[in-house]
Amino acid sequence: MGTPEGASDQDDGWLVAQPDAVGMKAEVLNGLAPQFENWTEANLHAALMVRQGRLVYERYFTGEDRAWGTPLGRVAFHAGLRHDLRSVTKSITSVLFGIVYDRGLIKSLDEPVLAFFPEYADLKTLEKGRINLRHLLTMSAGLAWNEYIPYSDPANSERRMMVAPDRHRYVLEQPSARPAGATYNYNSGLTALLGAILEKVSGRPIDAFAKEALFEPLGIRDIEWIRYDDGTPHAGGLRLRPRDLAKFGQLILNEGAWNNRQIVSKAWIDESTSPHVNGEGLFFYGYQWWLGRSLVNRQEIKWISAVGWGGQRLYIVPSLDLVVVVVAGLYDNPVLQPTVGEVILRRYALSSALAT
Repeated sequence: MGTPEGASDQDDGWLVAQPDAVGMKAEVLNGLAPQFENWTEANLHAALMVRQGRLVYERYFTGEDRAWGTPLGRVAFHAGLRHDLRSVTKSITSVLFGIVYDRGLIKSLDEPVLAFFPEYADLKTLEKGRINLRHLLTMSAGLAWNEYIPYSDPANSERRMMVAPDRHRYVLEQPSARPAGATYNYNSGLTALLGAILEKVSGRPIDAFAKEALFEPLGIRDIEWIRYDDGTPHAGGLRLRPRDLAKFGQLILNEGAWNNRQIVSKAWIDESTSPHVNGEGLFFYGYQWWLGRSLVNRQEIKWISAVGWGGQRLYIVPSLDLVVVVVAGLYDNPVLQPTVGEVILRRYALSSALAT
């Protein structure tokens, strides 16, 4: 890793330790960099691991990258560079929602969504009137929506929302395809609605609220929000340094606390990272969080994950007191996107933590 044990060389609050000091086998971790230096197709940009609250592995690579679709060319990554989080931001939005809930700005997750949008009263139907905040958080609102086709396809629902004259109206005017709460269907429009509700109840743009309520308490200063054409921050579009994303993961691992300060309630963390609906494949889904498991040495290890397009991954493994960050540039390779993160998590992070 190149950093001596003790304080971080980035003056960002991290304590650094050697893997063996926190019960991780360095010999296992040493295989990660050679594999991905040779496996150029994986286009891995960085891998970080935190155990017992200390940064124990940090490695950066060189590869092609983009900033929200804009080509950056070949980038030599290092600890000081921001990276697209893509839909990992959705999980951050979930925590922000928990903060306004803790502050009493939202009384109940059973409140109907349309109650927050009186300007769209003309869209109300019996089915849409049943959509509540919990359905937004679990992506189970039942609205017709298709993000499974490529973003380049004009029929992609997120793309259509992005160019709509009124993004929130576009989401809410989609027909009801199934009853609210019945099934999960990936829908970035629902996160956009969560962002709009955050702004309505907090009285501030989401970036300003996030800075005060989340980033400043975590000591995160280098923040970039992707913005819509009208300048509004995108509730699913942050760029952060990987080290700062690791702080967010540690916040979840600490059940909402950082440096002995409760930033979001333990109750919200417990509720939001519990399974609420069946997600995609074998995954469960919480409140904008993916919930999965890995089998290592015949042991089943459960984890919480934030997932972003292009191979962005944040894994939180409570049973092993472990956080893993992966960022990559696999925007045109949906097949490899899950594979790279899974290899780093299972073959290196989990295997190292279970080997000693």
